[in-house]
Amino acid sequence: MKKNILYIGIALIVGLLAGWLLFGDSQTSATNVTAEAHNHSEETTNQMWTCSMHPQIMQPEPGDCPICGMDLIPAESSAEGLASNEIKMTKNAMALANIQTTIVGNGATSEDDGMISLSGKIATNDENNAVQTSYFDGRIEKLNISYEGQKVNRGQLLATIYAPNLVAAQQELLTTAALKESQPALYKAVRNKLKLWKLSDKQIEAIETSGRVRENFPIYATVSGTVAMVMAAEGDYVKQGQPILRVSNLNSVWAEFDAYENQISQFKKGQKIKVSTNAYANKEFDATVSFIDPVLNNVTRTVTVRATLNNKDDLFKPGMFVTGKIEGTTQTTSSGTVTIPASAVLWTGERSLVYIKTNPNEPVFEMREVTLGNRFGENYQVSSGLKDGDEIVTNGTFTVDAAAQLQGKKSMMNQGKVVEEMAEMKIELSATFQKELLQAIPTYLEMKDAFVASDAGQVSAFAKAALKKFKAIKTDDLGKMEKSHFEQSLKMLDAISSNENIENQREHFVILNENLIALAMNAEQGSNTLYVQKCPMANNNNKGAIWMSLEKDIRNPYYGDAMLTCGSVIEEIK
Repeated sequence: MKKNILYIGIALIVGLLAGWLLFGDSQTSATNVTAEAHNHSEETTNQMWTCSMHPQIMQPEPGDCPICGMDLIPAESSAEGLASNEIKMTKNAMALANIQTTIVGNGATSEDDGMISLSGKIATNDENNAVQTSYFDGRIEKLNISYEGQKVNRGQLLATIYAPNLVAAQQELLTTAALKESQPALYKAVRNKLKLWKLSDKQIEAIETSGRVRENFPIYATVSGTVAMVMAAEGDYVKQGQPILRVSNLNSVWAEFDAYENQISQFKKGQKIKVSTNAYANKEFDATVSFIDPVLNNVTRTVTVRATLNNKDDLFKPGMFVTGKIEGTTQTTSSGTVTIPASAVLWTGERSLVYIKTNPNEPVFEMREVTLGNRFGENYQVSSGLKDGDEIVTNGTFTVDAAAQLQGKKSMMNQGKVVEEMAEMKIELSATFQKELLQAIPTYLEMKDAFVASDAGQVSAFAKAALKKFKAIKTDDLGKMEKSHFEQSLKMLDAISSNENIENQREHFVILNENLIALAMNAEQGSNTLYVQKCPMANNNNKGAIWMSLEKDIRNPYYGDAMLTCGSVIEEIK
């Protein structure tokens, strides 16, 4: 009996021990799994998802971009202690992208020696161009020069023309030749008429001597050169003075360079410039600046600097790319001006941007706008925005900008400054102007809808109607800045209305919106809400473009059906 109790006790202890070993570990594991699941759940809850093309999209779960339909990707979580526009990159990403930084300092590098580099093309010298015309009405029986690039020598036969008027004039000559003793004045008048048609004395005398009327007459080249354009064909009927050929003398050509707006002060007529081209890699050609365009190109923000090159050896071909090096008129670097490599600069067309390393011990960067001065070789002077000791990205700048875009931070592609700048403008509008402006907005909205439909004809028609209504608005009480915005809006409406190329109309629509919305945002007399919307993909170089709409739903006027819903509401005008 006692033995049975002992056996039972031992079995009970063994069973308890086995149970603890089996189920205790499971419970601990279950607890750990639950904790891990809880932590993972928290991590999933905190994970945000964004679109690589539209970084302003932030959603708590994966899916499709509501703008373009692309798959959302995980957005990098912002590191603690970073400012709103700072980004942090991993050391691995820095190494893979070969991102390099440089500490900036004063003065230009000695290797540049104050030389400014310019890019340009070879063009024909318009001063040496000539147009060969027909001196009388007629039909081209034979055209001896039929393609561009042919060499033409002065006195060479270009074409043969049948001219009825010339046939009649020859008959008059033969008739008056018999009367030249009795009526010398009449005879002389007939000869002079033939001379006005560029017939030589030798040709006139040949007609008199032969006593026969000649039906076809030759046209000879008056200059030597290369045929730049053939402007007629055999069998064409031409009028007196109508062009047949355009001839260019390529013994001298123009080298036309583009100089940026901030470089204009560095150039003057008569400066020496060294020209080089890939065709003759080891040669430099000396030339002199002969012309500086007084008008700035509004699209490229450049002026043309021209030099004349001697081309008697036929080395330069029109259209050939060339590089020019010219010594700027200002050689000293002003106090407070720093010099940075050109590779550090991102240029948006309106702004110059660099990425500055804000933490010397960590890969933390922030975009900063700078004002560029002159370019010397591969370096830019920076007149504002940087100081000695700042550390900037000089290699891999685009990679850093892409990282900022993916993290939804301010970047070259996603600056979001247009509306902010408009909101900061101190624009004052009278109640009368506000009322009349908002009464004209519906015609603008009709034009916008025509842009959505990509109907150039309707765009032009609505632009004309809008222009008429906007011109009726009284602007006597507008300030200088307000009037500038309004007048620019009128110019853009006029350009859109007189053009039926949809892409060209959209280019003017960009500028119209930037000026008109600045005024509309300061109008408070209306009863409706206007939505300012933006497409980050529109405008050259993806600078983004804005427009106004009565509906929140996106209907993109810059792409139409191609990207109908690309964009987002960035401001409401109550």
